[in-house]
Amino acid sequence: TEKPQEEQQQQPAEGVSGALAQITQSPSPTDRLASQIREARLAVHGYAVKAEDTVNQGMNRFMSAEHDFTSTITSLAPPKESNEKLLPGGIYVLVAAMAGSIISRNRNILLRFATPIVTGVTTAHYVVPRTTQNVGNLVWSYEEKYPVVRDNHLRITEGVRHFVETGKAHSQMGLAMAEERVQGVREAVEDWVKKGR
Repeated sequence: TEKPQEEQQQQPAEGVSGALAQITQSPSPTDRLASQIREARLAVHGYAVKAEDTVNQGMNRFMSAEHDFTSTITSLAPPKESNEKLLPGGIYVLVAAMAGSIISRNRNILLRFATPIVTGVTTAHYVVPRTTQNVGNLVWSYEEKYPVVRDNHLRITEGVRHFVETGKAHSQMGLAMAEERVQGVREAVEDWVKKGR
């Protein structure tokens, strides 16, 4: 009778150790492979998501740059009511710039550089004034980002404006003096003719 009691006592102990053995038993190769595949799949998915986000950000930057470029070019065009025609006007400006290059062909390097620019810009102000004004406004918006360039531009513009105003004043004075002299000569001739009769 003692033996069956020992067996009864050993059986529960054996059942507990069997359960512990099953719990502490290492995962099967299939389970290990499945977990590694899962980790690899999640890693590849993470890289794919990062790559997709990077491509989307790049495309957004590209689309934004394209929109800025097209809106800038569109803003340079003259309004329809101005009746400016860009194609013949642009050709006239190019021809004037080339003519300036031909005119200053045998001069010093500074004059050869400046003459085509001056003739082209002057022609542009005359032939396509609205477009030239729009381009000037665009250049000014870029110059405002750099105070040194902006200040130099303002100083040069004021100098040119002063030079032009002085030239206009001198030409008007010269015209007035010429008219006075012509008037004086006319009066002298009339007096001479009157005395001769």
